[in-house]
Amino acid sequence: MRARVADADGAVKAATADYATALDGAPDSATVALPAYREALAAGDIALAIRAAAVLEKANAAPTDLPLLRLAQAAARGDAAATDAAVTMLTTGPLGILAPALHGWTAFARGKDVTPALDAASTTRDPLATRLALEQRAVLQIAQGKVETGLSTLRATQAAGAPADVRLEAAMLLQGRGDTDAARTILIGDDPVITALRNGKGEKPTLAFGVSQLLSRVAADLTSERAAELSIAMARAALIADPANDRARLILASALSRGGATDRALDTLDRVAPDGLFARTAATARIAVLAQAGRDDQALAAAKARAEAADAGSADFQVYGDQLVAAGRFADGARYYRRVIDAGAGDNWGAWLQYGGALDEAGDWAAARPALEKAVALAPAEPLALNYLGYAMAERGENIAASTTLLARASALKPDDLSILDSLGWAYYLGGDPRRALPLIERAAQGQPTNSEIGEHLGDIYWALGRRYEARYAWRAAALTADTSDTSRIAEKIARGLKTRR
Repeated sequence: MRARVADADGAVKAATADYATALDGAPDSATVALPAYREALAAGDIALAIRAAAVLEKANAAPTDLPLLRLAQAAARGDAAATDAAVTMLTTGPLGILAPALHGWTAFARGKDVTPALDAASTTRDPLATRLALEQRAVLQIAQGKVETGLSTLRATQAAGAPADVRLEAAMLLQGRGDTDAARTILIGDDPVITALRNGKGEKPTLAFGVSQLLSRVAADLTSERAAELSIAMARAALIADPANDRARLILASALSRGGATDRALDTLDRVAPDGLFARTAATARIAVLAQAGRDDQALAAAKARAEAADAGSADFQVYGDQLVAAGRFADGARYYRRVIDAGAGDNWGAWLQYGGALDEAGDWAAARPALEKAVALAPAEPLALNYLGYAMAERGENIAASTTLLARASALKPDDLSILDSLGWAYYLGGDPRRALPLIERAAQGQPTNSEIGEHLGDIYWALGRRYEARYAWRAAALTADTSDTSRIAEKIARGLKTRR
């Protein structure tokens, strides 16, 4: 019980020590071993994890991810036979989708043809197993020195939607082979990791490297809170196989953060090599972890430090701008969003939309409108940009006909978006046509009954049509979820009715 309390409080050393003591007192108890195993994986106490795993296996109570521990240990030793044995254990559960790709790496470690192992994915009839095998085929072809074939396969994986992790893995091996020209053909963009890898030494193809990269690639896809335990287990296994895999540290920190283990996540990020490929990414991840935990002042300070660093770039300006806006400092946020644009995002409609939105929130509509118009000009078929500009214009009574046209286009492009539907209905109302507005606002309110703004709009339209009882009912419903800054205005409507349009 003390271990569980310490775990909940983030007292890592106390929790693992108490779980170890509890396991000493109940060496055959799966009830004790399972939380001890989970805590050990999260904390990186591998000795405790191994002890707990043995108890769980003996009690036939092993979770489906437990073979990952054996797999990682075997891969770290370069033991292909033991790795294959662990993969066989995995095949009895849902993680069997990893088997063809993993067997491909053990075949490579033995110096054998990897094709039969990878081709086995087709017999599983599982699209994810097939995708993973295709991705690892590209990487293994490069590892075998078949560079052109590997690059061709890599392009096929990218067409199939492979994540950037696969491209980075391939580039690491190309750099490790000294094929820098080939590596640069796939290291495109100004992402800090890509920039660092262009000048990096790369990696050698080993069983540990391949298994670790594959596990971290899959763990990165497990972003829901329900998958946090599996994500932690896979990321930890990736680190056991290859302690130098900082990508796995980032994934582990993210999973820990989602589970509320903020200090543990920050400690994991502290272990990312300060001069490694992922150092800049880790700094950004630290800001996200702090923000997720509600440590807003710390997140803002960390974002500021990164944005003011000598090597700061557009990504750092973006993150600091986001934090400033989250803190309600819209004018300051707008300045950093402008720096994002000036740093090379001048043709990015989203950057202009964020910039214009921050200016609008700061009360500078004169500067906001041209920025929002720029966003629409760059993306005339983007509903989000059309909706923002159209609604902002309508609210200010600026050219209602033009704003209605913008909103009608947005709604036609995304007819199921209830927020856009509300905007269009509101524009009709402000243009003097409440009857045309009513069915749109009613539909929006039915779909989003807790949206106070839509509910208030509905009440205003009911009142304009003489339906006073329904108007007050809609306003009362809106007041239940309204921000405190809006409650007095809604209360005034409930008490006295709608005298003038907002």
